[in-house]
Amino acid sequence: MSKAKNDQKHDRISPDLDTPTDMSPEAVNKISTSLNTLLADAFALYLKTKNFHWHVSGRHFHDYHLMLDEQSDAIFATTDQLAERVRKLGGTTLKSIGQVAKLQTIKDNDEDYVPPRDMLRELMEDNKHIAASMRKAHKLCDDNEDSGTAGLLETFIDETERRTWFLFEASRQEGSNAA
Repeated sequence: MSKAKNDQKHDRISPDLDTPTDMSPEAVNKISTSLNTLLADAFALYLKTKNFHWHVSGRHFHDYHLMLDEQSDAIFATTDQLAERVRKLGGTTLKSIGQVAKLQTIKDNDEDYVPPRDMLRELMEDNKHIAASMRKAHKLCDDNEDSGTAGLLETFIDETERRTWFLFEASRQEGSNAA
C-alpha cells in the first residue's frame, strides 16, 4: 500500500522512499514512531555506556571497562537493525543528532565524575527502561500483526535483560541484593 498519495503533509513520504507494504499507513506510522524512539534511546544509551567505559576508575576498572565496552558494542549493533526495520515497513527514520535528542527518553549524564557503582546502577535502570519500552513496542506490533518487528524486538529484549542482569550483579554490594 503506497503512502505517497496521503493528503496529510506529515504522513507524506518521497515517492523514491515509498517502500511497498501491505500494512496500513496508520500502522506504519505508529510502529515507525515507536521504533524511532527506541532507536534514539539506543544511540543515547550507547553514548552513555561509552562515556562510562571511558571514565570508569577504581579497583574493578579492568572488568567494568571490558563489560561496558562489550555492552556498548551490543547496543550499537541494534541501531542499524531498528532503522532498517523502519525502512522495510515504509517509514522514515532518524536523520540527525538533533532528532535523537528530541526523541530520546534516556537521560544524558554529563557529570565530571560518576562513581563506578553509580555508573553501573544508572545503566541498569536505563536498560530496564529500554526493555519496558521494547515490550510496549512489541504489543503495538502484535496489535498490527507485524511479526517481523515483534521477532526482532524479542531478541533485543532478551539482550537488554542480559545487560540489566550483568549490571545488577556487577553493582550489588558483597553478599547482598541491596541497591
